[in-house]
Amino acid sequence: RLETSIFNDNTIEHLHRYAIAVDFVKAKRVLDIASGEGYGSELLSKYAKSVLGVDIDETSVINAKNKYKFRNLEFQVGQADLIPLEDNAVDVVVSFETLEHHDKHQEMMKEIKRVLTIDGILIISTPDKKYYTDNKNSKNQFHIKELYSQEFKNLINEHFLNSQFYSQNIFKGSLIVPEENGSGFKCFSGDFESINNKHEWAPPYLIAIASDKILPSHIKISGFDGESILRKGQEEFINNLYQEIELAKLKTREDAVNWVRKSMPFRIGNAILSPFRIFKR
Repeated sequence: RLETSIFNDNTIEHLHRYAIAVDFVKAKRVLDIASGEGYGSELLSKYAKSVLGVDIDETSVINAKNKYKFRNLEFQVGQADLIPLEDNAVDVVVSFETLEHHDKHQEMMKEIKRVLTIDGILIISTPDKKYYTDNKNSKNQFHIKELYSQEFKNLINEHFLNSQFYSQNIFKGSLIVPEENGSGFKCFSGDFESINNKHEWAPPYLIAIASDKILPSHIKISGFDGESILRKGQEEFINNLYQEIELAKLKTREDAVNWVRKSMPFRIGNAILSPFRIFKR
């Protein structure tokens, strides 16, 4: 779960997704499913008519309510497959990195369609199992059911008449590329010895924008400059390292003092000097 005290690649990825959602939420009623810490809902509330952040974790909802207090922003406990809203209640649903944390994908889609207006829009993202898990030969212990690209597309297209798909990858910042450009997107790698111009474009995240109405033209290839975020992360790492070093020094000094006090020469010397301390007083 991303917190505002974290500055890393994950921060950049999430902020970029919320950044592309801004143009879709202006003056709209918005639902942010799995709102977590609440930072994303708060960002959207600066542009939307109203935003409701829904999360299954009660502690996160309580903390978000205490931290983000705006007239057009609310937080509520709820599930993605059982959304606490009436029918046709919102114009836009945003849900980033939620699908993979449960296996009730069909139920979630049906609930999203229920709470959306007839021409409402869904903006949703999830990891691509091929690049996120298989190619790295690793598994996220918090993920219940990841989807491959075609499975994700099938799920969205089963419930929405119109859809646009994008992929996302992280460099020093984040890059979101429309699916139609993905196959022809050239990615380089290499070093001082050689340049590889056949490097695979292997974006680990999938993004969809879907609606029953005709969607506007595809958003262009977009980037999110993450230099300042990565710099903050490095500064925080260095500060924490210095603190640990100072604590280690302090502990070392305390251990040394305790060792001296427990040593036999110190005890003997202390016993010899004790009578003189009485006269000193």
